[in-house]
Amino acid sequence: MDLPGILVPIVLFICITYAIKAVVDAHVRRKMVESNGSQDLLRSILEGEEIRRRHSSLRWGVVMVALAIGLGLMQAFGWDEPSPGVFALLIGATGLGNLAYYFGVRRMG
Repeated sequence: MDLPGILVPIVLFICITYAIKAVVDAHVRRKMVESNGSQDLLRSILEGEEIRRRHSSLRWGVVMVALAIGLGLMQAFGWDEPSPGVFALLIGATGLGNLAYYFGVRRMG
């Protein structure tokens, strides 16, 4: 299997998508500043974006830790071949990570 041949286009697509998103977000922010709107409204929008960005990082962190635990369990049990049990473990770990994120955010706010 040619892993770099598969991985490079996927990573390239992700980078291009992220660059486009960053440019569009910057353009929207510039238009908001140029519109001479209320400073309180602008501040609340930017603070809301910052909170969403932090929550997104928290969510991905929790989900990735849960998946790492799931992969560690796969290694510990010696499950090398793809099977329904392996997929169930990974999907369950992802679900548990999302639930942990939900309850963590609910407790914080």
